[in-house]
Amino acid sequence: MTSWPTALPGLAWGADYNPEQWPEAVWRQDVELMRRAGVDLVTVGVFAWALLEVEEGRYEFGWLDRALDLLAEHGIRVDLATATAAPPPWLTTRYPDVLPERADGVRLSHGSRQAYCPTSRRYRDKAVALARALAERYRDHPALAAWHVGNEYGCHVPRCYCDRCGAAFREWLRARHGDLAALNESWGTAFWSQHYTDWAQVLPPRVTPSFGNPGQLLDFDRFCSDALLELFKAERDVLREVTPGVPVTTNFMVMWTFAELDYWAWAREVDFVSNDHYLRAEDPERHVELAFCADLVRGLAGGRPWLLMENSTSAVNWQPRNTAKPPGEMRRNAYAHLARGADGTLFFQWRQSVAGAERFHSAMVPHAGGDTRIFREVCQVGTEYARLKEIVGSTVDAEVALVYDWQSLWASRQPAHPTADFSYQDNALALYRALWRAGVTVDFVPPDAELSGYRLVVVPSLYLMDDAEPLASYAAGGGHLLVTYLSGIADRRDHVHPGGYPGALRELLGVRTEEFFPLRQGETVRLDDGGEVAVWTEWLHAESAEVVSRYADGPLAGVPAVTRHGDAWYLACGLRGEGLDALVAAVLDRAGVARGPEGVEAVRRRGALDGADVSWLVVVNHGERDAELPATGLELLSGARVGGQLRVPAGGVAVLREEV
Repeated sequence: MTSWPTALPGLAWGADYNPEQWPEAVWRQDVELMRRAGVDLVTVGVFAWALLEVEEGRYEFGWLDRALDLLAEHGIRVDLATATAAPPPWLTTRYPDVLPERADGVRLSHGSRQAYCPTSRRYRDKAVALARALAERYRDHPALAAWHVGNEYGCHVPRCYCDRCGAAFREWLRARHGDLAALNESWGTAFWSQHYTDWAQVLPPRVTPSFGNPGQLLDFDRFCSDALLELFKAERDVLREVTPGVPVTTNFMVMWTFAELDYWAWAREVDFVSNDHYLRAEDPERHVELAFCADLVRGLAGGRPWLLMENSTSAVNWQPRNTAKPPGEMRRNAYAHLARGADGTLFFQWRQSVAGAERFHSAMVPHAGGDTRIFREVCQVGTEYARLKEIVGSTVDAEVALVYDWQSLWASRQPAHPTADFSYQDNALALYRALWRAGVTVDFVPPDAELSGYRLVVVPSLYLMDDAEPLASYAAGGGHLLVTYLSGIADRRDHVHPGGYPGALRELLGVRTEEFFPLRQGETVRLDDGGEVAVWTEWLHAESAEVVSRYADGPLAGVPAVTRHGDAWYLACGLRGEGLDALVAAVLDRAGVARGPEGVEAVRRRGALDGADVSWLVVVNHGERDAELPATGLELLSGARVGGQLRVPAGGVAVLREEV
């Protein structure tokens, strides 16, 4: 992961562009409007397979030639898709074996998108052939800036349970475990008479009479992420062979609605990280979830530039209630991503479709055309982005790290756990929300990350952990830890560590839990410091740790709920709201982490300008009141000099090149 579309003159600004949906007479209007809007990068051809390979082996590139030539003529670069995200009906009709199967054995049909099995050799061969044909045709095209492989892998079919996937799963298991004895031990097959005596008996976790085997479920999640990754790599390798100087990416889905791929593994295989993000419309603090995901994407990118490949100008079309973004929210969203490391913002899509399943999904050019609030806001931000070229390539400051693990998420969401009310994502977001409210910028890191550069490391529900050595070494070196419940419970096979919870972390945290006490749906209890707890409590013993707070009521009244062992804090309950904010503030103060201004998002990026080290402060005011921050420098959007106090109006943004 080293490349970035350096041919772009500044921050990327654009959208998915689908010229195949429109008469060519509209294309000229499109590029003229793009120039007005400041668009300099568009993604082309994501779902164009059926119009590029019109029948098996017969390609028709003429329309794409004309579209790319027109874009190049107007100085607009292209992130060219391999068009393999939706196989055409001729392929799935002629070769129905490429279609995926559900866990209940039902084979899915074409008629939407992603109708393919990730282990289908036929699908892979056809997809790679199309990718090669595109690369050979457009390798020298002046519009080509990057390659976009597939689209949102696993979005609709993250798991396929067909016999072919069963065979591939067995080969994956052989490589991981070696032999059946090791597999049986890893999966704990002595339970419920599941012992395997022949590899042919090992199947995908299809519909069974009761709960499935936890080890099998977890390994299948891992396998399916790997299988889709291998599919991506097959196309990527062809593109690298034919066009070695053109960076290759695919759009991740780091957002509240998706958690099916281990993106730490995926991020190592792309030339630059790109992400799709859509807000949860009914969340009144959706801007915090946006910041959470943007920081997580920056972590996947290793702190390097990344691209927001898709977001929406206003309403989407696939939530139960697709509310429109009020004036200014799209602009704030763009700057929030920019603040957290994005070097470009793209939308789905350029022109709003008049037909198809996403015709009511907003676009840069809505159905009502250019004389609209949305398009005027699009043009405003495009003009502003042109003033921010100097920020490209800069990095983001953070003193706090949050350990995030998709595999712990998968293990913790399985059935037959203590409560169905627990959500790994919600627990991580709750902690992040408290940090956001404290004005603290967060780096996301994998479980095996080097942590010594951080003042504080937050560990939400790291359920899978072989041992505590990385965290113990960090703490021994003077680091501060905040660990939550459901951490250290099981090893990476999902075998529970015996001796009491939190398993691998007992000695480091100086505690021992003898029993989980999850709360009933809607039930809350209080702590003796006034904090409110929902979802989770546990019978905790503070063996060598100091008790910070105890339960004031409920079945565990008097039992420790929050402890501290040196500088390692343990949050053994589902503390929420003001109580969680207060705890996080106390931990930040003890760790010596400075808190930022309240009510606004203020993130610092650092880089170089004219050979000198420079910092930029990106501020987004989501509140209803004007905000003032101590600052000195040049505000790049207005061109105004700031001498001591930066004023950011309610709902506004600012980008300040700071002066010492």
